[in-house]
Amino acid sequence: MPVQFLTEEQRANYGRFVAEPTQADLARYFYLDDSDRRYIAPKRGEHNRLGFAVQLTSVRYLGRFLDDIKQAPPIVLSTLAQQLTLEETDCIDSYRDQRQRLRHIEEICRNYGYNAFTEPTYGFRLTRWLYVQCWTGTEFVV
Repeated sequence: MPVQFLTEEQRANYGRFVAEPTQADLARYFYLDDSDRRYIAPKRGEHNRLGFAVQLTSVRYLGRFLDDIKQAPPIVLSTLAQQLTLEETDCIDSYRDQRQRLRHIEEICRNYGYNAFTEPTYGFRLTRWLYVQCWTGTEFVV
């Protein structure tokens, strides 16, 4: 997908935390509802529960999964740990290098219906929707 319209800084910052989320962002994107907790609860070990929660909420906030879980700001880790009643966030280091991280990404995509827009069907649908928005003058609500 062409990204020539983005500045170098925008390309470098895509899908990354460039600043700590605000309190409003934490409440909107990093809140775990009952459904989220049902998916997280059976995960073995605190590191897996916290890691799953970080990936789930990061994709909501950033639009993509984190390549390195340590990119999550401390405020995100502490907010999620508090909701999961975990005492510490240091356990996230154990999650970082595991294959389980990739399985969690697949599980999140399957359970929450996330699809990569690079897949032809979804890319076409997204492009068609964007064209309609542009040509009809509909304003985007973000």
